[in-house]
Amino acid sequence: PRLASLEGKRIGFVSNEQWQAFRMLPMLKSMLEKDFPGIDVLPINAFPQGNALIGTEDTAALVKKSGVDAVIVGNAA
Repeated sequence: PRLASLEGKRIGFVSNEQWQAFRMLPMLKSMLEKDFPGIDVLPINAFPQGNALIGTEDTAALVKKSGVDAVIVGNAA
């Protein structure tokens, strides 16, 4: 389910690393941290990135083990 608020939440990113993800996702991380006090946004590379890796069971297990409240999935296109 969608989170009611991002305040105090732990957020991760999963990206297929397509066009401009290396620019957009760090900017989104900074904006989230600025707008939501107490949010914990993991580094962009906390989980495997790229088309070959993001859909694997190993990546899903890492996300689950990390204890994030939500994951932003994007290609930054």
